This record gives sequence, structure tokens and C-alpha cells, in this order.
Amino acid sequence: MQLNSFYITTPIYYVNDVPHLGHAYTSVVSDTLARYKKLNNYKVFFSTGTDEHGQKVENSALDKSQDTKSFTDIVSQRFKMLTGTLNLINNDFIRTTEDRHKEQVTKVWQKLLDKGEIYLGDYEGWYSVRDESFISLLDITTDKDNNKIGPSKDILKKVKEPSYFFKLSKWQKPLLEFYNKHKDFVKPNTRYNEVIKFVERGLDDLSISRTSFEWGIKVPNDPEHIVYVWLDALLNYISVLGGEGSDDYKSFWPADIHVVGKDILRFHAVYWPAFLLAAGYKPPKKVYAHGWWTINGEKMSKSLGNVIDPNYLVDKYGCDQLRYFLLREIPCGKDGNFSEDLLIKRINSDLSNDYGNLVQRVLSMLQKYFDGKIPYLKVADDNDSKLLLLPEQTSKNIKKYMDELNFSAALDEIWEIIRKANSYVDISEPWTLYKTNNIDRLGTKIYVLLNVIFKIAILTQPFLPLASEKILSLLNKKSLIEFSYINTNLESGITLNKPSAVFPRFIKED
Repeated sequence: MQLNSFYITTPIYYVNDVPHLGHAYTSVVSDTLARYKKLNNYKVFFSTGTDEHGQKVENSALDKSQDTKSFTDIVSQRFKMLTGTLNLINNDFIRTTEDRHKEQVTKVWQKLLDKGEIYLGDYEGWYSVRDESFISLLDITTDKDNNKIGPSKDILKKVKEPSYFFKLSKWQKPLLEFYNKHKDFVKPNTRYNEVIKFVERGLDDLSISRTSFEWGIKVPNDPEHIVYVWLDALLNYISVLGGEGSDDYKSFWPADIHVVGKDILRFHAVYWPAFLLAAGYKPPKKVYAHGWWTINGEKMSKSLGNVIDPNYLVDKYGCDQLRYFLLREIPCGKDGNFSEDLLIKRINSDLSNDYGNLVQRVLSMLQKYFDGKIPYLKVADDNDSKLLLLPEQTSKNIKKYMDELNFSAALDEIWEIIRKANSYVDISEPWTLYKTNNIDRLGTKIYVLLNVIFKIAILTQPFLPLASEKILSLLNKKSLIEFSYINTNLESGITLNKPSAVFPRFIKED
């Protein structure tokens, strides 16, 4: 049977600085969706990587008195190591300094040139080094010192230089027609409306080369010019597939979804589809812009000293613990606040007290009352049947939420099962059934609980891959059980090993 394909990407992360919590969030969101699709029998391609060209990178290397290539090698490796720290299942990690990428950028540039979409001129305007972009007068403010300020709050520089231009203005109407035809192209809906308003107010031709610095891909046949970093970077989504004509390109393009932060939405939702349409490529199916994380209520900033290293969080609290917090704490698309106190609260309340406790006490009762052997379903009532069927019924709601990237709601659904299973234990009082020698009823209760745990572990695989694998192992099951097995049950008579803690409580040090 031929599998449905699914292509998901993170943005490629800019290497002017080290990875932070925002990068981790984007990666975890993308990984969770990739895992979910894979467990639903999709052929998945999941890509991430690093964007390594442009003036910001050149300046960052100079600030550290490092050779630019050596600087990018070091920072890129930190991002690559983070994929392991976060337990990502990405197929590839692409760097824009790789030859395979430079080759594709050159090809697409030539396509755009041959189609008459590029021309040489002079550009004079206000330039943001932070955004690597000239800023429209409509987006410029003035501070108390009369400096021109861009959307990213950096001071703009007046720049005049020769430049190649992309005829973005001619694509205003085609873009609006495209958005109207593809209402789900930008999500959430609030971001879609932002993009529409931006394009409706008019598009200027876009400067797509620079002569004021040297770190980047040279324009074909005009090496004094460097390809605009955003044209260069966005093409990674095609480069990583091997370019037009490759087997992966044929299988996976157009991308099903680009997961990005809201600060780079314009580049992905306006410039990117315009480049692609102009070059004769299909645009991606969806761009999803998530919100930002604040730290203890404050915006993340190096100057404030509150930028958090995700490696530190994983080392201290655990990979699944961090993944769970990021996915559960806020609906994807909204801004959220991070603090270690909130993380610890989630670990102890949701993971340890709810999920971990359910697994531990049910498997412990199995050992105590049945010597670890899975009992048979003998005397079942309506309450038993309802709980046993609940995960299967819930999986339909989870599918809806996962398709919407509403991970918080999907986890709410799963935790409702966990809460009901814990309540079922309290109400059933298996210990009382054991004392009264009602072994058939006791066996039924334990059977139901074991199978509910089994089904919960199937459902939690995209979110908590390591913990789910451990729980499935405790049940003598392999990891990576497809969601279609949600309607199956454990085999009675099989002996399970003694349990071990899945989510230990975190004791905060004074």
C-alpha cells in the first residue's frame, strides 16, 4: 500500500547566536506533528537546519574575533546537537553553507532571471540589520533621539547601493487571489488576516542582493553582489529535498506545513510564495505562525540576561518533561510565559501525580494480586466498558486537534482519560475486592486499567516519546505502535515485569 506523504519543516535557525527556548518550542511542535503523522501511517519528511549567511552573522563573527565560517560551524553544531537533546526525529539537518544548497539557490536565481522577474537597479532606503531587510516607510517610527526605528525595535541605517530587484509588486494581485483560494494557507486565522492586510496595502519591488558585505552566496555572473539572505534561506525547503526532479522532491513537494515564529511570518507567507510562483513552483500548503515565550513575564533578551538554554532545562528536568510543558501550557499560536516554577508544577501535578501515579499503582497491584500476570475480562459492567472504550473514542477528537496544531487541547483530552482512570481506581477499591476474595471482579478491574494505560501510552507517543516507550515496554509491547492499534487490547495471561517510576516528582531545592 502506498503511504500518504507529509512534509513538515521548522524554519532554519539563524546562527548569529546560540539556541534558546523559542527554537526548542518550534522544534518540539514540528516534531510532535511529524511523530503523529508517522504513527498514522504517513510517509514523513521532517527537516530542520541553520541559516548561516548575511550581515548579522558576519558582524557576530567579527564581534567574537572569529573567522566567519568557523563561527557558523560552531553555532550550527549547537543547533544540530539540540535535535538530539530534544529527541527529534528529523530526516535531515541542512546548512545554507552546504554546496547542495548553494547549487539550488543558483538554479532558482537563474530561473527568476530567465523569466524576467529580476532586474538590476539602485536602492536607497532604511535598512534593518536585525531583520536583514529594507523597511517600508509605513513600518518605521522615530524615537526621542530622532533615530529611525524598525518593527524589531532596532535603529535603522540609511543605505544606498546597487541592487538586484525581484518584481514583487506584480505579484500583489496573484498573491491575494492565491490567499482567497487557499484560506488555510496561513494559520492561525489572526495571522491570515495580518498577511492579507499587509499585501492589500501594496507591495514594492524587493531588493534581493547586497554589496555592503561579503558573507553569503554570490549572485551568478555578478560576484560583487550577495544573494539576499531571505531568498537564499527560504530555498532550503527545496534544497533539502534534493531540488526539483529528485525522488524526495517528487514525493514531498509542496510542503504540507512550515512551522515558524510570528516574527518571520511575512517572509514565509508573502515573499516565499511570490518567489515560488514566479519561478514556476507550487507554494507550500500551509504556514503556521506560533507565538512567543516570555520568561517570568518578561520578553527574552540577552540584555536582561533571561535567555534560557534548552539544554539546561532538559538536563535538569528531562526531555519529555520540557516537551510536555511547552505543548500543554499554551494553545499553539498564542504567546506563553515560561518559568521553572510553572514547569515544576506541571511535572509534579500532571506527570507525576496523574499519569505516573496511575501507571505505578496499577502495575504494582498487578504484581501484588496476580503475580504480574495480566488477568482476564470476566465480569464487566457498563462503567468498565465505558472506560475501556474511552481512549478509542477520544482519539477522534485528538485527530481534530492535531490537525489544528492544538496540542494543548489534545493533551487535555488525554488527561481527561487519565483522571477518569484514577477516579475508577478510587471508586473500584481493588484492595477491598481482594480482601473479600472477589477475584473475578478484581481481575476485570485490573484488566480494564492495564488496557487503558496501554491505549494512553499509544496516544501520548507524539508528545512524550521516551515515557511512552518505557510504559509500552513495561507492558511487554514494542515502541512506536500505530494509532490504528488503539482498538486492540493486551493479551491476558502474559506476565509483566515489576514496574519502575516513569515520572519521578521533582523536589525543588531551597
